[in-house]
Amino acid sequence: MSRFETAATLTHDSARSALEAGLSRIAAGATEVDCAPLKQFDSSALAVLIAWQRAAAARGTALDVINLPSGLASLAQAYGVNTLLTFRH
Repeated sequence: MSRFETAATLTHDSARSALEAGLSRIAAGATEVDCAPLKQFDSSALAVLIAWQRAAAARGTALDVINLPSGLASLAQAYGVNTLLTFRH
């Protein structure tokens, strides 16, 4: 299983570069993203995570999101997108 980590910050300002970096890792076979480093985030982080999972699904694989910060999980629930994310703590 190939894993990559998020940066400490994933906000609107860094979303595009984070998205591209993750898509490259997924194209190279990554199947897991570790969000443990993630300390500062906004709703853009959710969009990036969902896009990464969709990219993995398009390749015929799953992308597991691990160590999702509780605040980001709460944000996903508030926006009603928590069912679009596959994550575990």
